[in-house]
Amino acid sequence: MTKKTAILILYCLTTVMLFGQIKPSKQKDLILFTELTHDYGTIEVGSPGKSEFKFTNTMNKALVISSVKPSCGCTVAEWPKEPILAGKTGVIKLHYNTKIPGTFSKTILVNSNAKNPTVMLRIKGNVIRIQK
Repeated sequence: MTKKTAILILYCLTTVMLFGQIKPSKQKDLILFTELTHDYGTIEVGSPGKSEFKFTNTMNKALVISSVKPSCGCTVAEWPKEPILAGKTGVIKLHYNTKIPGTFSKTILVNSNAKNPTVMLRIKGNVIRIQK
């Protein structure tokens, strides 16, 4: 084995060891969502446009969600107004207006007192009119 090959192997092993130690479970002081995107798929006009985003407070103090702002008036958000205690979970409920056919992709900004103070959620799908 040449000296260059040995150095390359040592570099690769060191890199793998360093990055292998960064684990999502070590994340603290965050609001962690189980998913950031909800795909409705193809749905019919007038279908219920409801979705839920579940989250966990990983902070050592209460999580306060100050606002949840959909990117347009076609989406209505409902979120816990009371503080979420450390280690507890909560749900943000969304209702998308499915009266207009077409594809959609909307963003929702969640603002809180977590280390990641703004989290962007996304809903997407395709609303179709079924001919009867």
